[in-house]
Amino acid sequence: MACGPGRPPALRQTVRERRAHLVVVMPHEGALDPDLQHFRVEIGPPAFPMEVLRRHLRAHGVPYEQFLRNDVTVDEFLSEHKPMREIADFADRIRRARETAGPGEGFPEWCAAAKRARAGRRAEVADRVAALPAASQRALLIAVSMLHGAHADVVHRAAALLLSTVGHSEEEIPLLQRKDLAQRLTEISARSGPDGRVRFTELDYDSAVRAHFWDHMPDLRPHLGAWAARVVESSDPHLVPDVRDGLVARLAGEYLRTGRADTLAALAERWSAQGAGRARSEAAVQALTCGLADPTHGRDFRERIYQWCAYRRLTGEFAQVLVQVCADVLALDHPDHALIRLHHLARRERGTAHALQALCDLVAGSRRLRRRLLDRLARGGLAPFDLVIFLRVSDPAPLTDRSVTTRALVDEEGVRRSLITCWRAVLTHAVSRPEGRRVAPRAEIQSWLHWAAEGAGDRGEALLDLLVAAADRCGEDRGAAFAALYASARQAEFTSPGAGVHSTETTDLLLHKIGVAQNLGPAAPSASARRGRS
Repeated sequence: MACGPGRPPALRQTVRERRAHLVVVMPHEGALDPDLQHFRVEIGPPAFPMEVLRRHLRAHGVPYEQFLRNDVTVDEFLSEHKPMREIADFADRIRRARETAGPGEGFPEWCAAAKRARAGRRAEVADRVAALPAASQRALLIAVSMLHGAHADVVHRAAALLLSTVGHSEEEIPLLQRKDLAQRLTEISARSGPDGRVRFTELDYDSAVRAHFWDHMPDLRPHLGAWAARVVESSDPHLVPDVRDGLVARLAGEYLRTGRADTLAALAERWSAQGAGRARSEAAVQALTCGLADPTHGRDFRERIYQWCAYRRLTGEFAQVLVQVCADVLALDHPDHALIRLHHLARRERGTAHALQALCDLVAGSRRLRRRLLDRLARGGLAPFDLVIFLRVSDPAPLTDRSVTTRALVDEEGVRRSLITCWRAVLTHAVSRPEGRRVAPRAEIQSWLHWAAEGAGDRGEALLDLLVAAADRCGEDRGAAFAALYASARQAEFTSPGAGVHSTETTDLLLHKIGVAQNLGPAAPSASARRGRS
């Protein structure tokens, strides 16, 4: 828990009252009050790094009896002071070595494999590639590295597709005279397990192979993007979503590792061009997801997505790709960024409502985001498409809800200003251009009136006040706006989900408020208008 200098005494009192615990992480060499010094505890590395490693292994599901005895590889690794991060990485390598181990291999072999992987395999892979001059061998080597853990059928088809993508025809050898897949896998130090999945025999060999071809055969890079698109569109039943995502993530990893975020972004856009099917669109989503998650390039991808949403003329399936990325990925850690980008997409989409629905779903779960969107709409130009968005996100139920806090959104001055501004624009647009208008708000007005009559409780009158205040600001269209409100109220009486009595009273109260706004009636409403609101 972070707290300012004035907070600890009050927090300590609350902690004592509730019999809880409080931990404050102080800045390095931060000063403490004298009466708190005896609570201070210095955090340093653990005294027993072996126990740290064992806890990581237990968390990875490695049975405790597997590592009861000391191992020479582990002892050597821990003999020097290691940061906690390196210990965690070493434990993860042991976990992965265990998952890919052959029959009869135990904890010593897993640790040895983890050690070899930690040392790196770049020189080893370079020697192996040099010893494999045939295009078919290298194609299989790349396919296994990019689809590591995929079914053998997928790897075999992907290797053939890679040869085709780079313009290399397969060898003219009779089918029955060709090497079988098992022999070809052995040549590249890979094997197919009992489950049919292909992996290299050495841990982390796949990442070293990817890095080698990416770094030392740069002319291959453009072909890999086209090849990946062909692979993800394959109809093989073993090409499940996890395998597709893994392929895209590994390709994206090479772009990001070498600082080519812009090329990865362009690739995602090409994948979702006109005529792109579902598989390629999902691959584009995965590629952008990898970019957003990258600690170095994540900010660049957020900015790039903003530029796309706000300014780019979007074609093909790319608009829907951006909607999905904003709603399902960006919204998790940067909901405000997602809101702004979805708003731009919703304003610009034609013929669909995917972005608008995603925007509505986003604000549905957050009072803060709904408040921010209303403020954003009110401060903008309120073009017709903004008015459509407003009518979708101005559901009166969440605006009057007090189940989370004692104060409803309609009680907040800023929200009221936003609602009045937006409703004024809606009413002005509706009454000034009755023919060919894009915004016909009668149904939404009736929804507000129904909720004011039946569901809003003591906040129903606040909804009426907002509508009347908005109409009162319509300038030369003021009278027409009042008339539109009254006509909607009368129509709402016939469509009321309740018995209709409360709707009639609501209409009377609305008419009274309109009269007061026009200086045509008494300040106090009639008894019938007030009935049921006390």
